[in-house]
Formats: sequence, structure tokens, C-alpha cells
Amino acid sequence: MLFRPLTERATLHPLEPWQAAEFAALVDRARPHLAPWLPWARSITDQASAHEFLQRYADAQARDTGRIYGLRLDGNLVGGTLFRVFNAVSGVCEIGVWLAPEAEGQGLITRAVEAMIDWAVHERGMSRIEWLTVPANHRSQAVARRLGMRRDGVLRQAFPLGGERYDVEVWSLLAAEWRGVATPSKATT
Repeated sequence: MLFRPLTERATLHPLEPWQAAEFAALVDRARPHLAPWLPWARSITDQASAHEFLQRYADAQARDTGRIYGLRLDGNLVGGTLFRVFNAVSGVCEIGVWLAPEAEGQGLITRAVEAMIDWAVHERGMSRIEWLTVPANHRSQAVARRLGMRRDGVLRQAFPLGGERYDVEVWSLLAAEWRGVATPSKATT
């Protein structure tokens, strides 16, 4: 998956180290919105730290253990998705997402994750897709539900952020459940 149109105005594409300045600018402008949920929204503070973060995912992609994608709306970087964990041997991957507030409410995350799940299941043979979120992130839970994921349970105080520890909800979707959907584009957005 190198590039995927999501709507007439939005695309999903690889996010690479050479795009560090643009990524750093997105994180800087959306930091208040992203920081409550994402540790890297606090640690990416300039082009160098953005480059380091994106390089880790470029290296993970070379090892086939992770990938990162950008979401563009009208050509502007407004968010992204990633395979935070991608274990082809076990057939398990974890998807993560982020979106600037000005791009919310358009179904971009749902469409992007549909494309990622479809690729992971149909192209790579993944058996289980995981989605982790803190209980207070109701928007994230809503996306998981729209995608047909089930809440597996809670990992108590498993997520350190800003000097505190938070519970983590684990949601999942099995390949057989995804194949039961007529087509990914038919899922509700």
C-alpha cells in the first residue's frame, strides 16, 4: 500500500523521514489536541525529533515490523495511521491513529483504518488486528465499534503518560470477522 485515495479530497500515503518538517509542523499545531493521548506528541518538538520518529518507522518497515502513513486533506497533512506493531509471524498487528482537530468528523480515520485492515488481512494474511485506547477516548472507541471490533478487556494502569498511569482498553478484529463484511467501503463511516 503506497498510496490510497480515501475521498475526493483525502489520501492515505507513506509518511517518510524526508517529510519530517511537515510532520513536526502538524504535531506542533495539533499538540494540545494530541498530547492527552499520544506520548510522541510531547516528545516531537522540532524537525530533528520528527525525523528520528519517522526514521524508526522506516527502519521498522524495512524489518517488516511496522509502518506509518500520513493522511492528507486537500493536500495538507492532517493526521496519520500506523502499524505500531506488525508481527507477520504471529499474524497480529496493532493500528494506531491521530488526527488534527480541523479534520475531525469527516470519516477519514475510519476510511484509512478500513484500508489498513483490508491490506493487512487480504495482502499480508494477518489474523488479528488490535486497537488500543484509554477509556476516556470515546472517539477512538467509536471508531473501533464502526470497524466491527470487539472490546477484549482492560489492561489496568498499563500506559504511562505525563507522570501518570492509565488503563488501556484492548479492542480487536479477527480476519474471519473482517471477511464477513461485504466490502470495506460498505462499512459505516
